[in-house]
Parts: sequence; structure tokens; C-alpha cells
Amino acid sequence: MRFILHTYGCQMNVRDSEAVSALLEAAGHVPARNEADADLIVVNSCSVRGKAEDKALGKIGLLCATKRERPTRIIGLMGCMAQRLGDDVFKRVPGLDFSVGTRRCGAIPRLVARVMAGETAIREISSPDETPDVPDAHGASGFAAYVTILLGCNRRCAYCIVPDVRGPEFSRPAREILAEIAALARNGVREVTLLGQSVMNYGRANAVWDASDAPSAQGFKEPFTRLLESVAAIPGLIRIRFTSGHPSGCTDELVRAVRSLPQICHHLHLPVQSGSDRILRLMRRGYTRADYLDAVRRLREAMPDFALTTDVIVGFPGETEADFEETRSVMNAADFDNAFIFKYSPRPGTPAADMLDDVAEEEKMRRNQILLEDQDLRGVAANQRLVGTVQEVLVEGPSLRNAARWSGRSPGNKIVIFDPTPATQPGSLARIRITRAAPQTLYGEAQI
Repeated sequence: MRFILHTYGCQMNVRDSEAVSALLEAAGHVPARNEADADLIVVNSCSVRGKAEDKALGKIGLLCATKRERPTRIIGLMGCMAQRLGDDVFKRVPGLDFSVGTRRCGAIPRLVARVMAGETAIREISSPDETPDVPDAHGASGFAAYVTILLGCNRRCAYCIVPDVRGPEFSRPAREILAEIAALARNGVREVTLLGQSVMNYGRANAVWDASDAPSAQGFKEPFTRLLESVAAIPGLIRIRFTSGHPSGCTDELVRAVRSLPQICHHLHLPVQSGSDRILRLMRRGYTRADYLDAVRRLREAMPDFALTTDVIVGFPGETEADFEETRSVMNAADFDNAFIFKYSPRPGTPAADMLDDVAEEEKMRRNQILLEDQDLRGVAANQRLVGTVQEVLVEGPSLRNAARWSGRSPGNKIVIFDPTPATQPGSLARIRITRAAPQTLYGEAQI
């Protein structure tokens, strides 16, 4: 069958979709050129915000409606929304052929075969106590790849549905991860991004190293830093990234590992969510404003070029104007390179859903806009400091907006636009002298 996947949500969903695509191809199916061409369509869903669920539900409903004209077309749902809604999704979306929850994406080729044999409304939902199914299949990923190392989350932040839909933390065995990355490197991958909901928690909930494994060459004791050291030793890799972080993971050993291992990029996505200690307590984030800024200080003191990005929620229940101004001030103090700002929306079953959502939508929008404007100013200032420097850019290919120019990313994860030279190739490293800065983008000239 000709198939296509539509993916909503985070990088872990992107990685799951890539694995499913590779498994479907291995089972004899072929990628479709577009949706109209597809006999099999799978929607990979997100539940983090209500808007993301609404988009996925709307899309899956429209797709199922096409079965009136194409009754043999197969429509499937996977991911967080499938896990959350369970059997109810078949009532909400008539005509849906299968629904697969988190930790079970490897089952999709088998479920497609069952639908082709005549079954309908098949559901596979994972239970919290089962060992996750983590396919290591990759497609033709080129020079960069995502690798999931940690599934689930144990933090139980008040607003977050992730622990309910992705289950408790499970760290994949180190040997399994290293074998997957080594295979990717042999196939030409030069950059890997290690994924986890709270990635620096790797190895805290279950054992990941065997007694027979060699000790750390640099004396690292923590599971995550030991993994970083081992990944950095894989031949062919030139860059390592990891996301998303939590201030509790910014240990002295983590800082030492990032500083001493040259393959690790000096960039971290470190969600702050709020700058108010009162709101952070209500959110159950597990740190204070001072704790967060201390993590930032230690990273930047060890590596002055360290780039930080973050997530922020505005309009959390009970957030006053004073709380909001605390968030503005912590964002200025942390001097973020970029920030993703979201208006609070309650998620069913979370503790925050029982709180009074008392910040008006208009006020959430106002606060959102103020933080966006603040960040534009910070982004310009941060990028302006790089004008005149030479950045080592991992080339991605022609720019989406202007095919005559090419783009890539700096170690700090900044997009760099430049004119290519005859030697410029995707996956190569280019030395780019920065000549101009915008809030989210750098522009420069290739150095011969």
C-alpha cells in the first residue's frame, strides 16, 4: 500500500513517525507522493495542548470522511491522543480503522495487515507497567537523526498530561542506544539528538549499564554523562544534542561533560515555564527561580558561548500581574536566545484542570504578546553579538525561502543563511562569517 504519515507535536513524535515509516517500508508498503495518492494514512497525535488535539481530531475526521469515495483506504491514529481517548476515539471518529497508543508504535505494520484482512476498529493501548516497544528503525535520515533514550516522565507537573499518556520513565539500555547510533554513523549520520521528556533523568528510574561495561574514561558517575561520553566516542559523529532539559539535571558533572566533550553542542532547551516562585509551586515544577538561574549561571560560566532556549506558560491559574512581571524579569536575567511561549489551556485529568482558570483569554493574549516582543529584542541582541564571528555550520541544504542561498545550524542551534560555494554539500561543515543578524536568523558569508 502507498502510505503517508501526518505528525503533530514534539520531536519524540517526529522520531516515532520516522520509525513507523521505516517499519512500513520494511513490510512492503511504499511512501505516497501526497495525501491524495495514499491508500494508508496514519495521524500521529499530540495531547499536550487542547489546540493540538483539536487539529488532530479534525484531520482524522476529514480523512475518515474520504472513505465514502475510497472505502478501501485505511485510516489510523497513533500517539498521545490515541492513548488518552482509548475506545472513545472510535465513537468520536466513525470509520477509524485502528488506534495505537504510546510505546506501541512498532505494532502498526501488524495492525495494518489485520485491517487488510478485514478487521476494523482495532485498538492497542500500552499499560504503565509494560516494557516499551522502542523500534530502532530509521529511514534514509541523511546526516542528522533523532534517537529516543528516555520514554515517559515521572515529574507530574500540575498542568501536564504527559505522564498519563506516555507513562512512567523508562530508560533504554545504554548498549542498545549505542548500537543504534553506531549504525546511524556508519550510514553517514553526523549529528544525533538524544530525546527524552526530561532527558537528563536518563538512568535514574532503571538500570542502564551492566556490571561488565567499561568504566568512564573521564570518571563520570551519572548515567546520562556516561552515555554522552560513550556516544561522543562513536566514529563519524561530529555533533551531539539532547532535549528537553530540567534544571535538576544541570549537575556539575553534566556541565563538565558538555564542556569537555567537543562533540556536544553548547545549546540546551531548558523550560522555565514561569519566573514566579508561587506559580512554580502551583505548577509543581520542583525548583525555584533561584535554582533555575543558578543552573543558567553554571552553564554560562563554564561555556560563555552557551545558547539557551526555553518554554513559558502565560495565564496559569492564579497568575497575577506581579507573577507575570516575575516571568518577564527571569527571562531577562536568563537572557534566552529563543523562547516558545504558550497560553495556558487545561488538560483533562491534571491537577491544574481542577483549579479556577481565572486569567481571561484576552489577558493571556496580551501577556503572550509582551513576552514575544521582549524575546524579539533579546534575540536580536544575542544574535548581534555574533556579527563578525566565524560560526561552524552544519549544512542542511537550500534555504526554504530562497533556493539560491543555503542554510544550516550553528552549534548554538541558530539558523544561518549563506551563499554556497562549489564545495558546499548537505552534511558538510562550513565556516561562515556572520555579517547580519535577525531575531531568529543569522546571515553570513562562507569562508574558503
